[in-house]
Amino acid sequence: MNPQTRQPESGFTLVELLIVMSVILILMTLAIPAMQSVVRRGNETSAIASLRMLNEMEGQYMSTYPQHGFACSLTALGGKVGSGPPTAESAQLIADDLASGNKSGYTFTISGCSKTTVNNIDQYNSYQVTAVPTSIGHSGNRGFCTDENAQIRYDPKGGTSCTDLLQ
Repeated sequence: MNPQTRQPESGFTLVELLIVMSVILILMTLAIPAMQSVVRRGNETSAIASLRMLNEMEGQYMSTYPQHGFACSLTALGGKVGSGPPTAESAQLIADDLASGNKSGYTFTISGCSKTTVNNIDQYNSYQVTAVPTSIGHSGNRGFCTDENAQIRYDPKGGTSCTDLLQ
């Protein structure tokens, strides 16, 4: 073999690798915002479904424990299944993640309960459930509210001033 003849080296040149990396970077800058939008939309859909389910479970709680009326806390609707029989303080109607108040990028609370006292037992005859994004703009854009009338309203700014009816 002649020492002056060189065989071409196989592989990629630095320029070729930089071009490929640039193309990948451009694709990522286009894909990441779209992916974040999909995640926000999914979280909002999950929050709406959770509010619908909470309305149903409030109705079931009221029919199971009529002396208490509605539940005025997520803890009362929750409870570990199999830890004993359901009670008014732990009805075991909702999953642990929702009972904790945090699910799919949203924080859920039950408030605004009005009550009457019958035979020294508080009976709640109204409630309001709110679901607000944990991080507005990242985990969701809109806040949602519902009450004993089971209508879901939303706040386009992500708070609890729910004035617009969800269609």
